[in-house]
Amino acid sequence: MLKKHYLGGILEAGCDEAGRGCLAGPVFASAVILPPDFNHPLLNDSKQLSEKQRYYLRDIIIDHAISFAIATACNEEIDDLNILNASILAMHRALDKLIPLPGHIIVDGNHFAPYFGIPFKTIIKGDSKYQSIAAASILAKTYRDDYMNMIHENFPQYGWNHNKGYSTPEHRKAIINFGITSLHRKSFSLLSRKDKSDEWKNGRFVNW
Repeated sequence: MLKKHYLGGILEAGCDEAGRGCLAGPVFASAVILPPDFNHPLLNDSKQLSEKQRYYLRDIIIDHAISFAIATACNEEIDDLNILNASILAMHRALDKLIPLPGHIIVDGNHFAPYFGIPFKTIIKGDSKYQSIAAASILAKTYRDDYMNMIHENFPQYGWNHNKGYSTPEHRKAIINFGITSLHRKSFSLLSRKDKSDEWKNGRFVNW
């Protein structure tokens, strides 16, 4: 059973992101304030849930949250700021949308940046410990998956409806065969060392 809050007696927002390790697309972040009496036995870190469970819980979170928000940082911002800072930027943008603002913030992981003087606590594996962070992880993941399914229609050769932009063999093979798109993160290592070695041997190499 996940904990209801880190600090009691105060509006507390949980924050998490999705898509940090992807090769393409934005990083999504969510901020969620849950009622103090909220509880659902299935609620957990989004990575521990099936796709069906995530979407089922998304509807419950949206229906019961005091406030929730989703925001993004695009691939150009990721390349400019680096993925850590872009993830924090996306979380700040999600917090900007909350009404009311929280009195305390808990964040999955061990890095964050001050947000308008509101006290915060970073928590490693917080999405498997606190309800609001788990809820944020589910919203960020499902809304990002929706986005990747949508843009898959424009770039079907990369299989983003299956791999969601992560570094799968299917995705890397498409990069080798078709090059990169405007949505790829150019600051990332888009091909593994083995992929590059194989392409040199075959007399082909993608020139970024």
